[in-house]
Amino acid sequence: MSLTPLKIAALLEGTSLLVLLFVAMPLKYGFDIPEAVKLVGPLHGGLFVFFNLMIGFYALKRRLTEAQIGFGVVASLLPFGTFVYKAKMLKD
Repeated sequence: MSLTPLKIAALLEGTSLLVLLFVAMPLKYGFDIPEAVKLVGPLHGGLFVFFNLMIGFYALKRRLTEAQIGFGVVASLLPFGTFVYKAKMLKD
């Protein structure tokens, strides 16, 4: 079973977090455009949940080590974390 779907989920989750932090939030607080966060926030939330569910799925299928599982969950909380996780921890 390929890890490609998890790698794609990592990229999407990481990108959505960066867009939320560095585009949507500055638009909301710097330029008084709260609609940006109203759009990007739920999208990021959904991708965050999806990424972590994917980690759970691959864990149940025994395709990830305990270290890969733990680092994946922590990486989903940090800016740029999922990019590092994908590059360093998800090697087929």
